[in-house]
Amino acid sequence: MTLIEPVNPSIPSRCDVLVIGSGAAGLYAALCLPSHYQICLVTKDELKTGASDWAQGGIAAAINPSDSAQLHLQDTLKAGAGLCDLKAVEFLVNHAASAIQSLVNLGVSFDRKGEELAMTLEAAHSRPRVLHAADRTGRAIISTLTAKVLEKPNIKIISQTIALQLWLQTNNKRCIGASLLHGHQIRWIRASAVILATGGGGQVFAQTTNPSVSTGDGVALAWRAGAMLRDLEFFQFHPTALTLPNAPRFLISEAVRGEGAHLVDELGDRFVFQYHPDGELAPRDVVSRAIFTHLQRTTLDPSHAHVYLDLRMIEPERVRYRFPNIIRLCQKWGIDVFHDLIPVAPAAHYWMGGIAAGLDNQTSIAGLYAIGETASTGIHGANRLASNSLLECVVFAGQLAHLVLEKEPFEEIPVREEIHAPDWDFEKQQIDWVREQLPILMWQNVGISRSHEPLEMALIQVNEWRKQLYELKISQVILHSSPEQKIVFKSSLVWTELRNCIETLNLLDIAYLILKSALFRTESRGGHYRLDYPDSSSAWQVHTIIEKDHTDDIKTLHLE
Repeated sequence: MTLIEPVNPSIPSRCDVLVIGSGAAGLYAALCLPSHYQICLVTKDELKTGASDWAQGGIAAAINPSDSAQLHLQDTLKAGAGLCDLKAVEFLVNHAASAIQSLVNLGVSFDRKGEELAMTLEAAHSRPRVLHAADRTGRAIISTLTAKVLEKPNIKIISQTIALQLWLQTNNKRCIGASLLHGHQIRWIRASAVILATGGGGQVFAQTTNPSVSTGDGVALAWRAGAMLRDLEFFQFHPTALTLPNAPRFLISEAVRGEGAHLVDELGDRFVFQYHPDGELAPRDVVSRAIFTHLQRTTLDPSHAHVYLDLRMIEPERVRYRFPNIIRLCQKWGIDVFHDLIPVAPAAHYWMGGIAAGLDNQTSIAGLYAIGETASTGIHGANRLASNSLLECVVFAGQLAHLVLEKEPFEEIPVREEIHAPDWDFEKQQIDWVREQLPILMWQNVGISRSHEPLEMALIQVNEWRKQLYELKISQVILHSSPEQKIVFKSSLVWTELRNCIETLNLLDIAYLILKSALFRTESRGGHYRLDYPDSSSAWQVHTIIEKDHTDDIKTLHLE
């Protein structure tokens, strides 16, 4: 029986472009798309909750006369440990200056030194080229982009909404939309193009600097739809996250060390020089492993240990000017940065892998695009150079100004079946248990240092959890609805529980993919370090490619 009911007015039945994600990549993409397109921008929470908003350090660009795009290129390639795509990096550094100018024109208030934009040095950069807005650069950029998006009459914000499935045409597998969980209903929206800009997946690890929304949604969506993924084993662990009992793993920016802070152990020794001649300014993976290794050697319980950041050698006025947010948050936890050492330890920070995408952001599925941390463009290789992430968001999202849509005649699909979701109180307990235990398992078994046996054990457990949760009635409803069905839940109050369910399914999928990739790459490179294969191999200086088959398992896991 066909149900004649008005569609929820907050979600239209179609738009020209559906942007999923509201960090720097998603917001800037929405602004850069041609203004005659009708755009829907989907965000899981309210605006300003993504990882871009948390970015402290800054955005890298070679705009100083003493610097050059070529030097920026070389630094990026060196950090990427042989896996950067040369054309992609050239594209990034050559468009950096115009990207910065675009942000300035929009009103982003970068710090200045006189009339010139101020720049600082960060780890693995050969020149000071990191622009900043105190220590809240991400917030400055996101606030400006959000204000501009809200001014645009062609952009509709759909908040408190999470994407569940990509909508593929049956005949050619082109992406033509997605299903969305909004309030207590599942709705389908059709679009001529879908852009995934959902950020990373740091919440798969127990210790992470990422916000709670970073659950790998875009990668999981693309995986289930059959998109090609790349280099998922490469996860960057930031070396300096605030480490106190009951405190969140607040990131202490790389820029602090760039300004001259020392990294010391319990004895006050600058121990990183034992592991790398650049000491605190060595690449992030090197510093993280140095801390991890040093703690193993010097403490009885490395999992709960920390080292210290010492800011006392930096001029106090400089600290107040550059790091007001770090001062404030440390004060909240009883630390006076002008007199006290800051306890820090590594935490999962940035995912170099993602959905394989070209310079035009196109994925292996027609009509589906990926930008920002969700994408793997080849820029970051095996280890991202500090402050290249915000730059990537702006440079690549900017290319969507040239997007030409293949519009097809649209025929409204009538709702033929209404489904009231089953009772799932018992299932919620299972979901909550897995959501709690999965990050702990991943941190312990596929963290900074990896080896075959722990990876294999974790994979067995993750597969068991995936099997259990995918068989739940609620999972079947969420992941296997069709545009002809209207899914109704009892109350809008279940939104939080439903979100937890889909995020847990997404986290399980990306955990599975990370584990398979980490087991597959039997070498150490960049953010992937194997204790049982501690050296890099020229035979592995290639990308890890993942595709899946109709059984929802990995079809091929190979090198390219």
